[in-house]
Parts: sequence; structure tokens; C-alpha cells
Amino acid sequence: MHELLAEYLEWWPDLWAGLQLTVLLTICGMALALVIGMLLALARLDGRPRLIVVPAAVFVELIRGSPLLLQLFYIFYVFPFFGLRLDKFEAGILGLGINYGAYLSEVFRGGIEAVDHGQWEAARALGMSAWVYMPRVILPQAIRIVIPPVGNYFISMFKDTALVSTISIGELLFRGQLLAAENFRYLQIYSFIFVLYLLVSYPASLGVRALERSLRIDRRTSTAKAG
Repeated sequence: MHELLAEYLEWWPDLWAGLQLTVLLTICGMALALVIGMLLALARLDGRPRLIVVPAAVFVELIRGSPLLLQLFYIFYVFPFFGLRLDKFEAGILGLGINYGAYLSEVFRGGIEAVDHGQWEAARALGMSAWVYMPRVILPQAIRIVIPPVGNYFISMFKDTALVSTISIGELLFRGQLLAAENFRYLQIYSFIFVLYLLVSYPASLGVRALERSLRIDRRTSTAKAG
């Protein structure tokens, strides 16, 4: 038991560095995904010119129709043939951001379209332009609707960062693989990594559920007051 504890303490610095990088990749990748998702969602709303809608729709379907692993390989190994060279960290963030941005665009679009159309009509009746009523009236309500699913995607991205190990980014799983290759303690190391992922993702999942319940209660309260 003491020997195993000593081994865990020996492995901890490498795995801790990998866990920090995993969290950083998740935060940066999700930040990019939120921007991409919102832009794609706005581009595909009803009434937009086909010149904008069609390319955005094609892009979303291409990304959603191919695996994240292939997209990472394409960004890191194929983009240089077109003159775009990214380091491993940049390629990982871009791959995660683009992939999740395509999925989040559907979440955002659904949230925007779920806002009561009376809100749209009232804003237009007051003479507001889309540049005014969208950020001030529609998006605040839509964001409230999409927070729970966005939180779930955030947790999913944390786990999917393991895929960036395939382009040699030293995140948690990659560092664990190196350690296991050195000492052949696969059971102990991968079990430790499993626990580390769980220690981050499970509390985050509970937080998303609590937030979802809170928003549901707030909506019921607001509806009751309005009634």
C-alpha cells in the first residue's frame, strides 16, 4: 500500500501538469466554440440571405458529419499544405472549437427561435433594428434557455480533450500514456487518470443540473407573476 502511494506521488507532478493543460484546452476551446456557434446560429436564422445561410449550413453539416479526430488530423497535418501552420496547442483548440461550435450553433439557433415571437414583433413595432433588439431583447432570453445544454457540452469537451493526445499534446491522457509506457503500470496509472477525470467532470455535472433546476424554478416564478 505504501509502495503504491509512493508511486502515485511520483506520478502526480506529470499528471497534474496534464490535468492543468486539459482544463486550459477545455476553457479555450469552449470560448472559441461559443463564438463560432453564435455566429453560425445568427447566420442561419430565418430571413437571412441565402448567400449567408447556405455556406453556414454546409459548414455545420460537414463538421457534424465527420469525427473530431479526423478534424484534428486535418487541421494539424493538412492545413500546412495550404500555408497555414499551427502549433499543436493552437491546432487542438481550433479543432475543439470548430467541432463544438457546429453543435452549439444548433443549440443557440433553437434557443433563439424558442423566444416568444411576440417579443420579436414588439421590438419591431417599437422601431428597433435587428442590431438593437437582437442583443438587447432576444439574445438575453435565448441564453437563459441554452445555458443547461451548453454546460453539458462543456463537460463533454473536457472529456474529448483526450483526443488531442493524437497530435502529441501533453494533456492528461497523453502524459499517462507516457508514464505507462515507461513502467508498465497500466492498471494503476489509467485508474488514477479515470479518477482525475471523474473528480472534475462529476462535480461539474452536478453544477449544471443545479443550474438547470434553478433556471426552471425561476421561469415558473416569472410565469406565475406574469399570470
